[in-house]
Amino acid sequence: MMGLYLLIPLSVVLVFIIGVIFWWSVRSGQFDDMEGPAYRMLIDDRDPAPRSDGGKAASPDDHDSAAPVADDQASKSAEKDSSAPRPD
Repeated sequence: MMGLYLLIPLSVVLVFIIGVIFWWSVRSGQFDDMEGPAYRMLIDDRDPAPRSDGGKAASPDDHDSAAPVADDQASKSAEKDSSAPRPD
């Protein structure tokens, strides 16, 4: 029974301290926006990363010398098919 005389006031003081800390954190803006900074970290593209190819952007005209032969044959057959006259 003597323990309750000590534990009840101690728990009331502890709850009061926790309440004051929570009130301070809400008033100082700790809980304003929980997801915004995480999204801004992922989306922020103001400073693009340096390019490893010396700044040269790849253009569609650049051909990879290691491209398979089948791709060249497919593109030649597509060109031949597109130049064929269409029946009206």
